[in-house]
Amino acid sequence: MKPFKYNPNKHTGMFRNRIEIVYTVIAEDELSNQIERDEKFIDAWAMIKTLKGSEYLKAAAVQATKIYRFVIHYTPGITNDMKVSFDGRTFDIIEPPTNDDEMDKTLTIIAKERVKNG
Repeated sequence: MKPFKYNPNKHTGMFRNRIEIVYTVIAEDELSNQIERDEKFIDAWAMIKTLKGSEYLKAAAVQATKIYRFVIHYTPGITNDMKVSFDGRTFDIIEPPTNDDEMDKTLTIIAKERVKNG
């Protein structure tokens, strides 16, 4: 998958958090074992919001997961098979990203934080 050429200098106002969108590729190691590794799709400036109240209850249903909304400048090619990496944490994209108002200006990504086993 070829990365989208993104202008990293669009850091403005509410878009103050630097995130990375990654996708998983399956490769073979020197012993021909299949291994998964993440490759960067893009770095992006994002506005990060937690879902609250009824939004959170609808999104999380009965689960005790943290659901986040990442709003970035419009970038085509991001799918719900990808992940968001932010501040050493990983978030699984749980639904197809939304082109806000079909204006090609911002993209909303809904993702849930992975729980660390430990």
